[in-house]
Amino acid sequence: MLEKFQNLNISEVIIRALNEMGFEEPTPIQSESIPVAMSGVDMIGQAQTGTGKTAAYGIPVLEKILKAEPSKEIQTVVLSPTRELAMQVAEELNHLAQFTNIQALPIYGGQDMERQLRRLRKSPQIIVATPGRLIDHMKRGTIDLSHIATIVLDEADEMLDMGFIDDINLIMAATPNTRQTLLFSATMPKPIQQLAETFLHDPLMIRMKTKEVTMDLIEQSYIEVPDRQKFDILCRLLDLQEPDLAIIFVRTKRRVDEVSEALKKRGYSSEGIHGDLTQAKRDTVIRQFREKTIDILVATDVAARGLDISGVTHVFNYDLPQDPESYVHRVGRTGRAGQSGEATTFVIPREMEHLRTIERLIKRSIARRKAPTFSEALEGAQQAAIRNLAAAAEEGNFGSYKENAEELLANYDSASLIAAAIKLLTKEPDTTPVKITEEAPLRVHRSRQGKNNRDRNYRRNDRNRKDRRNGKEDGQERGERRRHFAPKNRDSNNHGTFRNNQRSEKNNIKNRTVPYSSLTSRTNTTIEMPSLPM
Repeated sequence: MLEKFQNLNISEVIIRALNEMGFEEPTPIQSESIPVAMSGVDMIGQAQTGTGKTAAYGIPVLEKILKAEPSKEIQTVVLSPTRELAMQVAEELNHLAQFTNIQALPIYGGQDMERQLRRLRKSPQIIVATPGRLIDHMKRGTIDLSHIATIVLDEADEMLDMGFIDDINLIMAATPNTRQTLLFSATMPKPIQQLAETFLHDPLMIRMKTKEVTMDLIEQSYIEVPDRQKFDILCRLLDLQEPDLAIIFVRTKRRVDEVSEALKKRGYSSEGIHGDLTQAKRDTVIRQFREKTIDILVATDVAARGLDISGVTHVFNYDLPQDPESYVHRVGRTGRAGQSGEATTFVIPREMEHLRTIERLIKRSIARRKAPTFSEALEGAQQAAIRNLAAAAEEGNFGSYKENAEELLANYDSASLIAAAIKLLTKEPDTTPVKITEEAPLRVHRSRQGKNNRDRNYRRNDRNRKDRRNGKEDGQERGERRRHFAPKNRDSNNHGTFRNNQRSEKNNIKNRTVPYSSLTSRTNTTIEMPSLPM
């Protein structure tokens, strides 16, 4: 049953674990990556979330530890962008290692430090950590990276997008030159290429083509709709489509709270996650969603990063993402493990150009569909009731209910009784009033080519710097600025840092910062986010 895994020269204890976990055959990224990583060379793997990347690097890491001499030193570090992903990766690695003595320990912020220290004293061979908390331990002297054999940068594009470049530089500098480095990323923007040039030694590139990943299994569509009508249309879609598990992506924390509460008011089982929740609350909500105690999760992009939950059948982009590449990450939450999925995006008229930017990025057209009407939603609910009634009739096992039915038939005709049953079973669309604050649309400006475009960016940065000196910078602008860094200028005096060396003498400009979004853009469109209340 696992012949293809066995053909990759994987140890019997790992094969046994794969069988216990329900694996049947390796995914494309696993088939390509495992032999390369097991050979000991540095590697870059480009594949979307949900394609089996954890096992693609996890199996080689375990094989390397199994073949090495027993040691109490940390042998592998996996860097993760979020706490949720760190926990999920550690859990999967422990499942893969369940028939060995290898242990993987998640290290992340928001968890009690003393608890982490107690578990570190048990000498785990693998640490799965977020960059910030790992550096905390390095400064305390409770984690030493000088003897590790392998380091994995998982979801590297997201780590850079979240502003972890300086932390990554610091962590990589603390590792030995003899280490093996494995870098995995869903996208390959210029900063990732620069990171690879700095820290990887002659890496082999494993790139999965779009047709090999899950996008082809996802039915994508959009509905053009004013912001104030989004919620009612969302509810109608939920009634019509009856998703098993659905994730609704919104742009702000406030909208997470408002949409999740409004869904509860209308009778849906939903919860929301965003960056202001405590770690305990986030863990509880994610566990409820994973166990299907709730079937709708409302989330911001940052809060949902790293979520790896199987069985998500529908994704709703209630708001378009600010970064077009985030669309790929959002949609990739469904259509996993060979299953089909459905992704619906709400677009207000002023954001249509932003949608076209997304289409150019994914190299496909997203189908337009009409918003369902109230009558269509009611018809859909009636059809669902009829299906449920017919399924119950086919199952039988009526017991005393049949006697009650015969008694009713003595007084009423059968058509009236069935109509009454359908009416009782039909969940009519709920129109309970709710409050959803309207958000300003994304603004898309078409910039001109060449020098004028670059000079405009420099002037804008110059104005921003003057505003900061004059105290005009607000909290949101500071938060956005943390995500900005310039292309690196590699030299012996400033190795591994990012500097802008373009036109510096002519313009007398030093260390100008360039927005990361402009570095990753594949078009000449600059996308700006208006000031939004979070």
